[in-house]
Amino acid sequence: MRTVICGSKSEIGKLAGKILCDYVKANPKAVLGFATGASPIPAYDSIVEEYKKGGVSFKEVVTFNLDEYSGLAREHKNSYYSFMQENLFSKIDVRPENINFLNGSAENWASECERYSKAIRDAGGIDIQILGIGHNGHIGFNEPGETFSGDAYRVKLTDSTIAANSVYFEDSLMPRYALTMGTKQIMECRHIILIATGEGKAEAVRAMINGKVTPMCPASVLQNHDNVDVFLDEDAAGLTDLG
Repeated sequence: MRTVICGSKSEIGKLAGKILCDYVKANPKAVLGFATGASPIPAYDSIVEEYKKGGVSFKEVVTFNLDEYSGLAREHKNSYYSFMQENLFSKIDVRPENINFLNGSAENWASECERYSKAIRDAGGIDIQILGIGHNGHIGFNEPGETFSGDAYRVKLTDSTIAANSVYFEDSLMPRYALTMGTKQIMECRHIILIATGEGKAEAVRAMINGKVTPMCPASVLQNHDNVDVFLDEDAAGLTDLG
């Protein structure tokens, strides 16, 4: 696990965005995994900036997103599909048919999760996966529990996750379930970039980096991955034993 502490969110965005853009330049048919939330937005801004300068094209790239709320239509303003369209996909030349999402509206969520897991395998796996980390140490929507998860599945969200995300659902009830890639699938990604900013993530970051590997902090499993870049601001790194 390679850890970099940066002075600003903008600096993190530039570093993370450069890794992804450089990979796509060298591998135009890359398979990329994306995450939602505030943490990766500066990285997405950096990617868009490089694209607008003509430095990179995403025409042949295939994308997969980590998760989606269960029971929420992709057209809903708070769906993660809408988030990615607003913050990245509508601003670059990725082809719509190459964008893959879990379908939160699927009536048979088990079949949908199986379909998604197969699609990832059929694409050859994910080359680079962007991650954030929840206040309780979750990655994707893999919440603390007794075991690490496998392939994509439906998960009941914890009270802490609901409390953290409810701010985005001012005029509607936040879903209590989500569909997510499992930790096994995340660990199968060839390169992982995790971004965490703010004092509110400090406890989770400390558990991820300095704690034991345990499903009670799902992100701690990344200690067992051999190609992880962690980008932190000073607040998020404040409780670790780093520098």
